Amino acid sequence: MEPGKISLEQFEANRAHLRAVACRMLGSLTEAEDAVQETWLRLSQTEAEDITNLGGWLTTAIARICLDMLRSRKTRREEPLDKVESGPIVTHDAGKSPEDQVAAADSVGLALFVVLEKLAPAERLAFVLHDVFAVPYGEIALVVGRSAEATRQLASRARRRVQGSPMAANTSRARQRKLVEAFLAAARAGDFEALLSVLDPDAVFRADNEAMRQGSVPEIRGATAVAEAFKGRALGALPAHVDGGFGLVIAPDERRHIVLRLSFKNEKISEIRAIADPESLAQLDISLLPD
Repeated sequence: MEPGKISLEQFEANRAHLRAVACRMLGSLTEAEDAVQETWLRLSQTEAEDITNLGGWLTTAIARICLDMLRSRKTRREEPLDKVESGPIVTHDAGKSPEDQVAAADSVGLALFVVLEKLAPAERLAFVLHDVFAVPYGEIALVVGRSAEATRQLASRARRRVQGSPMAANTSRARQRKLVEAFLAAARAGDFEALLSVLDPDAVFRADNEAMRQGSVPEIRGATAVAEAFKGRALGALPAHVDGGFGLVIAPDERRHIVLRLSFKNEKISEIRAIADPESLAQLDISLLPD
C-alpha cells in the first residue's frame, strides 16, 4: 500500500461484502450498517502501509466488531412494534424486481439468523465466516482468540447445531418432508392448485398472541382459504426441523422472527401454527433441513 490513508473509494468497493458479513452475523440490518460504519472509522485511523491485504483486513475488522456486538447484546427487540397490515406473517413476492430479490436475500439471511441465534457468539462467527464466506480457520482464529484447530471445532459444533442430525430413514417422515418442500415451492410460485394439493381439506392456520400483535389474523380455516393466504408468499422462508417435526422459519424483517410449525393428517398438511413469542421461540429446538 502507498503511505497515507486508504481512500473512501477503496472502502466503498468493499462495502457490499462487509454489509453481507455483518447482516449474517448480527441478523439486523440496522446493526450491520452500524458495524460497517465502525469499520470505516477504524480504517480511517489506520495507516495504509500497515495493511497488506485490504479485503482481508476489512473482513477481520468487521468480524471483531460484530463479535463484540454479539457479546454485549442483552435483550433484543425491546421496543414495541408498530402496527402492520393484517395478514399471515409471510413475505410477499410482489413481482421479483431487483429490489424484491435483494429483499428476499435479506429475509433469507434473517431467517437463518433465527437458527444462528441458538449459538454462542464465537460459534456463530466461526460458522458464518467459514461456511458462508470461506474465510480460512487460521484467520478466524485471530478474531476469536483461539488456535486454528479450536476454531475448526467451534465451526464444526455450530454446523451440527445449525444443520441438525439426519433423521432416521422413515417413509412417513420422507413424505412429510416432500409435502413441506412442495408447499414452500407452491407458495413462492403462487401456484394455488399446487397449494391445495398438499393441504388437508380442513387445514387451519393459527397464530399465537405475539404473531397477532404483529398483524397476523388469528385463524384461517379450510384448505381454500389457507392456500389463498399463502399464494405468492413465503419467499424468504427456510424449511427446518422444529422440535423433531417440520416447519418453516421466516424473518420478514430484523424485528420479527416467526416459526411456522406444521402438522400432518392423511398425508397432507393439516395445521400451520405461527409462533412469534420470543420466549416460545427460545424454547424450540430448531435446525435447518439437511440437503
